[in-house]
Amino acid sequence: MTAATPLLALLVEDDLRLAAFTREYLEGHGVAVVHATDGRRGLDEALGGRFDVVLLDLMLPGKDGLEVCRELRSRSDVPVIVLTARGEEADRVMGLELGADDYLAKPFSPRELLARIRAVVRRATGRAGPPREVVRVGGLVVDPAARRVTLDGREVALTGYEFALLHALARRAGRVLAREQLMELAGGSAEEAFDRSVDVHVSRLRQKLGDDPRRPRLIKTVRGAGYLLAGEPG
Repeated sequence: MTAATPLLALLVEDDLRLAAFTREYLEGHGVAVVHATDGRRGLDEALGGRFDVVLLDLMLPGKDGLEVCRELRSRSDVPVIVLTARGEEADRVMGLELGADDYLAKPFSPRELLARIRAVVRRATGRAGPPREVVRVGGLVVDPAARRVTLDGREVALTGYEFALLHALARRAGRVLAREQLMELAGGSAEEAFDRSVDVHVSRLRQKLGDDPRRPRLIKTVRGAGYLLAGEPG
């Protein structure tokens, strides 16, 4: 994708007025939008593999947004931003646990949505964050340029946000990072660090790294302080 190429977003939303308003704003700011009105069509479109980001409502006809997210994440690493009128923390956490990269509660500012789209795409394409040097911590190797992670020689598939979090932890291995710091280093908003979003992403990271959540050997929780990646960066 070159600088002259617009981003392409898939908007899966059954509220036609909201979809039209959102599409008009995004297309006026360099993001082309394809609109799907139900979950089944949205999933089919998303699996076509041509989108830079998927904007996914949760309350959809045909197939619930959470189910769409679950199926999509099992077959694709396209960035997903959940858009939901369900403001409860449990619903936001569920979306993150199923693989969403970010969420935005309705009613939302289209300007904020645009900022989040750009942030998740930067992370997914490896154009966010500092230094591109390979980081090694024991058997863990994080290669920012290739956006590749291996653990003891085994490749680990991560979403853009998970990669950004692990890179931040690996570059500062052995140091405790507060949730606010992790959010900022991964390209998110520190203001969101006080809900459970960071905890959910860390939980997914542990699962993919094969780290026992009860006795983690890699990503350790420091009660009341934050998280650290055990070891020293090489």
